Amino acid sequence: MGKLEIPGIADSFNVTEEWLKQFANNYLKAIGEAANVYNYLVKKKGEGNFVPEVSCDETDTPQSPLDLVFILKLLADNKVPAQTIAPRFSGRFNKGVDYVGDVAQFEKEFEQDLLVIKYAIKEFGLPDNLKLSVHSGSDKFAIYPVIGKLIRKYNTGIHIKTAGTTWLEEIAGLAVSGGEGLELAKEVYATAHKKMDELTAPYASVIDIKPENLPAPEVVNGWKAEQFAKAIIHDQSCPGFNPDLRQLIHVGYKVAAQKGDVYLNCLKKFENNIEKQVFENIFERHIKRLGF
Repeated sequence: MGKLEIPGIADSFNVTEEWLKQFANNYLKAIGEAANVYNYLVKKKGEGNFVPEVSCDETDTPQSPLDLVFILKLLADNKVPAQTIAPRFSGRFNKGVDYVGDVAQFEKEFEQDLLVIKYAIKEFGLPDNLKLSVHSGSDKFAIYPVIGKLIRKYNTGIHIKTAGTTWLEEIAGLAVSGGEGLELAKEVYATAHKKMDELTAPYASVIDIKPENLPAPEVVNGWKAEQFAKAIIHDQSCPGFNPDLRQLIHVGYKVAAQKGDVYLNCLKKFENNIEKQVFENIFERHIKRLGF
């Protein structure tokens, strides 16, 4: 028991028996399971043939710097050479839409976590390329300048998880294609609207859909390509942009998967339009905003 000081963080952290018990109750079992998963993957793929990432973002409350120190220490003790770790930050990281929260508070937490990472690499022998990961990080434009500034300040890497936003751009690409592509995009929305409760249930902590803002499928069926595309493409300056519709389609990927070859064949048919949407989204709206 005692105080822990992390270089660069002004405040010291008081480690008490009560705190340790609470930490163990929250994280000990999960870290053991992470070690089991890592060891299983090593047996299947071989050590060094994959990138170990540990995610603890879908929790009720953010991890403190002290939480993160002990998580990383236990990962090291369990011989899990994590290369990225995804903490839970303050604010809402809703799927496919912008960050909702106090940007100044996020900046403080993010910088402290970067300092913890540096400390853990030095003190626990974790990989030199250990970096922070921002899960549900796609489209969090409000915090990108902060992230870009701090990773340059500390000369470190970053992992921004953007898988879901690419799926959304596939639907946008289908929509702008018109004809068969637009009709398929409308079908995906109509089915997602019908199954909204089922689709949103697993994502309660990372979506915030206001049903009253969702147009009825019958209304969407009358939309032309441009109107559908404007509703889904994340351009906050566009009056037609609908973040609630975007979030619903984000969690509606299962609808497309269930269509099988019908969906895949349409992707191939309209590949050029989809490729354009994906590139503009990742490069113009994400990479550039991070300052690269």
